[in-house]
Amino acid sequence: MALFHSAHGGNTHEAAALLGIAPEQLLDFSANINPAGMPDSLRQALGNNLSLAERYPDVEYLRLHQELAEHHQVPLSWVVAGNGETEAIFALVNTLAPRNAMLVTPGFAEYRRALTLGGSRITEFALREEEGWQITARLLDALTPSLDCLFLCTPNNPTGLLPDDALLHAIVARCKTLGIALILDEAFMDFIPHRTGFIPHLAGNPHLWVLRSLTKFYAIPGLRLGYVLGSDAETVTRMRAAQMPWSINAFAALAGEVILHDNVYQQASWQWLAAERPRLLTALQALPALTVWPGEANYLFLRCDAPSVALQRALLEHYILIRSCENYPGLDGRYFRVAVRSGEENDRLIAALHAVLSDTTPAR
Repeated sequence: MALFHSAHGGNTHEAAALLGIAPEQLLDFSANINPAGMPDSLRQALGNNLSLAERYPDVEYLRLHQELAEHHQVPLSWVVAGNGETEAIFALVNTLAPRNAMLVTPGFAEYRRALTLGGSRITEFALREEEGWQITARLLDALTPSLDCLFLCTPNNPTGLLPDDALLHAIVARCKTLGIALILDEAFMDFIPHRTGFIPHLAGNPHLWVLRSLTKFYAIPGLRLGYVLGSDAETVTRMRAAQMPWSINAFAALAGEVILHDNVYQQASWQWLAAERPRLLTALQALPALTVWPGEANYLFLRCDAPSVALQRALLEHYILIRSCENYPGLDGRYFRVAVRSGEENDRLIAALHAVLSDTTPAR
């Protein structure tokens, strides 16, 4: 049974209440946020611009949209920013109004919620553990003319796995042939410097949409900032027209204007992840009670094979919160997601896991 009501990670308040401690006392591995914290460049900019709270933001967010368009080298007319990527998901679904959508499971919960509220009929494509939880060519056969929308999270949440480019290009092409709107969620793509994602392929593919988030990589989940890009400028215009006015607060808009230029922060973050993800992966794989999949994002997906251990609850006793994946379709209480954090924090997780699993025997 799930410990918490929230459908997402980062629920430190409810977890802390369960223990009778302050949320700040928990080490949060359940939310996939860059442990470096917000960039110093943004911290300084916020401090220097507190007066922004005293007036309305530009209702068009022109400078923010210009910065995003320049960053990705796309026309301004292709970009819609929102109050976190979640707003962009709902805005896109509300505008496209798909009737028959396909979701890959397990996957991010807000796709389903947006489609359900929009009245879409949902078909599921289930990933298989025997295929390493990876998207395979089976998906191509599952795409039929009866569908008009497909959501793909690349890298996937919660598995952290990224299909190869050749397969993704084949999926893009098949969706174009069948008239299926393909929505690629690249919320964690900034953590993978050797992959550009599909923004460079938007031109000539008006059926293709790319979602991006700035809250994870730049550690600003409290500010809420995300966006969607697509080359169908007419639909982008309709999406903007349907947005609530001032949905992005002035400080979040300022963040988008500042952080994309912080090359020092970006390089340091890539160096941290290149060192810590493989180290944490190796340490977790060494525990016989765990099966861990080697994702490419800033989190790892695992299965606990010790039936006598309620892993999330046991780690809470060590003041460590991990993400149970029990509420993802296709998964159960054995599956978890853990963020990659700083070296010292990762060591605390490793030590706690050794303590919790030291006397267990994996189920056969």
